[in-house]
Amino acid sequence: MKILVIRFSSMGDIIYTTPVVRCLKKQLPGAEVHFITKPAFKYIYDNNPYVDKLLLLKTSLSETIAEINAEEYDYIIDLHNNLRTSIIKLRTGIKAYTYKKSTILKWLSLKFKLKLAPPTHLVDRYMNTVKPLGVSNDGEPIDYYIKAEHRLDDLLPASHQNGYVAFVIGATHFTKRMPNTKIFSICNKITQPVVLLGGPDVQVNGDEIAAALGANVYNACGKTSLDQSVYLVSQSRAVIGFDTGLTHIAEAFNKPIVSVWGGTVPELLGVQPYMVKDVLVAGIDLSCRPCSKFGLEKCPLGHFKCMYNIPEEPIAAFVNNRVASRL
Repeated sequence: MKILVIRFSSMGDIIYTTPVVRCLKKQLPGAEVHFITKPAFKYIYDNNPYVDKLLLLKTSLSETIAEINAEEYDYIIDLHNNLRTSIIKLRTGIKAYTYKKSTILKWLSLKFKLKLAPPTHLVDRYMNTVKPLGVSNDGEPIDYYIKAEHRLDDLLPASHQNGYVAFVIGATHFTKRMPNTKIFSICNKITQPVVLLGGPDVQVNGDEIAAALGANVYNACGKTSLDQSVYLVSQSRAVIGFDTGLTHIAEAFNKPIVSVWGGTVPELLGVQPYMVKDVLVAGIDLSCRPCSKFGLEKCPLGHFKCMYNIPEEPIAAFVNNRVASRL
C-alpha cells in the first residue's frame, strides 16, 4: 500500500500531522508513506523515520500532479482541503480521504464571539480522516527530530548551561506577542536563568529585555538557527511561549509549557498543547476576544488588554514550581 499525505502549510498545522503519519506507518503493515508540503516547511519532516519519501510542492501545479501520478499511489490523505488539493485529487483520480474543516462554525464563532466550533484538537480531527483505513490515534505526542548534534556550551553562556527556562518571544503577528514590559516582568519573577528564543525580527526586543534584567536573561533571538532553537527548547526545564511554531514544536519534548494566548484562542483552532503532561494555558476572557483567527498586526481597539491584562504571577509560579520539582 502506497499513501501520500498532503499538508502544504503552515508550521503549526504541519507539526500536528506527524501523529497521523506515524500511525499510518506503524499500523498498516508494509505501507509506504510519503508526505508533500511546501519547500519552506520541509524541515518539519527531515529525519522523520515514518516518512519514506518527502515531496515538495513545485511552482507549477501541473508538475506536482505529474510527480504524484508517477508514484502510483493507492490513497491520498488530504489534510489541507483547499482548492489546490481539490485540483490534485480531481486530476489524479486517486482514491482520497479528506480532512473535514469547520469553516462556517469557526467563522461564526469568531464573528459573534460564540463557542460554536467543537474544541476538538487538530490532531484528533486529522486522525478522523484516516479512520476508514482502520488507523486510530496511538495517544502519543507529536514528532520532531533535531537535525544535527548541538552542545549547550556552543550556544549558551556558562551561567545558563546548568538549567534554564526557554521563553519563546517571537510570533508572526503582533497580537500573538506579549509587550516587552510584560515579558520583562515575568522574567523578573522566574528564579531560574532564562533563554529568550525567536527569530531576527525580535532580536531587538530580546536585547532590550536582556539589558534590563542583566545576566539572568540571555537573548538567543536571531543568534540561533531553528534547529538550534529546537535543541535549546528540548534541553530546557520549562517553556513559555505564544501561539507560534516553535512553541508547538516544544510539545514534542513533553516539557512543562506555559502556552500564552492574546488575540487568538486555542479552542478556535484546536491547537492547545497536545499530549503534554504539565500545561498552563494563559489567557483572559474579554468581550473582544478573539479578534482574529490567526493574529493581526495591531489591536483593533488599541488597548491590547488581551496581553497587558494577563496575570503574571500564575505564569511565574507555574514555572518556578515545575522547575523546583525537577531539581
